[in-house]
Amino acid sequence: MSRSTALGDRPTVLVVDDTPDNLALVSSLLKDLYVVKVAVSGEKALRIASGPHAPDVILLDIMMPEMDGYEVCKRLKADAATRDIPVIFVTARADEEDERVGLELGAVDYITKPISPAILLARIRTQLQLKASADFLRDKNEFLESQVERRTREVSAIQDVTILALASLAETRDSDTGNHILRTQYYVRSLALQLRTHPRFSAFLTDYNTQMLFKSAPLHDIGKVGIPDRILLKPGRLTPEEFEIMKTHTTLGRDAIEHAERALGTNVDFLRLAKEIAYSHQEKWDGSGYPQGLVGEAIPLSARLMAVADVYDALISRRIYKTPMSHAQAVEVMRAGRGSHFDPDVVDAFLAIEDEFKATAERFSDSDEDLLRKAEQLARF
Repeated sequence: MSRSTALGDRPTVLVVDDTPDNLALVSSLLKDLYVVKVAVSGEKALRIASGPHAPDVILLDIMMPEMDGYEVCKRLKADAATRDIPVIFVTARADEEDERVGLELGAVDYITKPISPAILLARIRTQLQLKASADFLRDKNEFLESQVERRTREVSAIQDVTILALASLAETRDSDTGNHILRTQYYVRSLALQLRTHPRFSAFLTDYNTQMLFKSAPLHDIGKVGIPDRILLKPGRLTPEEFEIMKTHTTLGRDAIEHAERALGTNVDFLRLAKEIAYSHQEKWDGSGYPQGLVGEAIPLSARLMAVADVYDALISRRIYKTPMSHAQAVEVMRAGRGSHFDPDVVDAFLAIEDEFKATAERFSDSDEDLLRKAEQLARF
């Protein structure tokens, strides 16, 4: 729908001709049915067509000085603001070649002079009906596109809120979370971006999955909400019995996410990676990890990425039971774990971007307030 008809007016017809008699004749034929605007030059026609009240159809002569009708039509069709206005050539040039050129330029019809009033009115009416249908479909498509875009934003927001709500549960229990969550998110994304062209990983590491990995990474330790304080906050190394209990955080994490899915009433695609990460990030490439003792590529790639991110951050971070390593020391530990603890190719990616890991660690380093909070939590224990 054009801007003029949208305002509830009669359709507007712009008549473009450099001959006053022709303008008067056509205007008299149309004035009882349409709002008629006239232009005696191509330049004026272009100004009117692109103005605030665009015409619904344009009747355009070809033979005009300075700018002929062909050039006017060409410019109308080149401008996004005017390209959808139907153009009907009304001209004394009756050769088939002239008509062919006009239609190829984008005109919807070609009428030769002298004009037949009945034919002119019928052709205008037909084009206005076609334009009304096209405008309706265009408006409908724009509305549907806006609804899809809005729904996509809503779905993304739901994903973010769900993940952050779950991740916040772990943060309330574990004194070693906080910025650890942020750091591991960025580590995982950096690894995914580094590996996205690797033949072993390229099919999986799409833009969508990379984004989902980034969103899911904070849930890797969600299961710690089920670990007793006496173990979770113990200021020292765990006994073998306590460690067996601590190891259950992987299963507890997967189960917590599955419980969230059941509450939503459906399997949620974006939580699939979160479950993999929570359940399998403690698996080791050589099969010596837990909870299942998976070997090599049986470990989900999401968990293999998380393992590198999680261990590196644990090494460089202060814990209740240890002092932090330097970045260089941590890199050597990661290198030593290549092919035993970690997927060799993932470690190679880590080594290629170790400076990026270091920058992320510095960007999201624990503040004095974070360290004080950890100390206070330990004191309460």
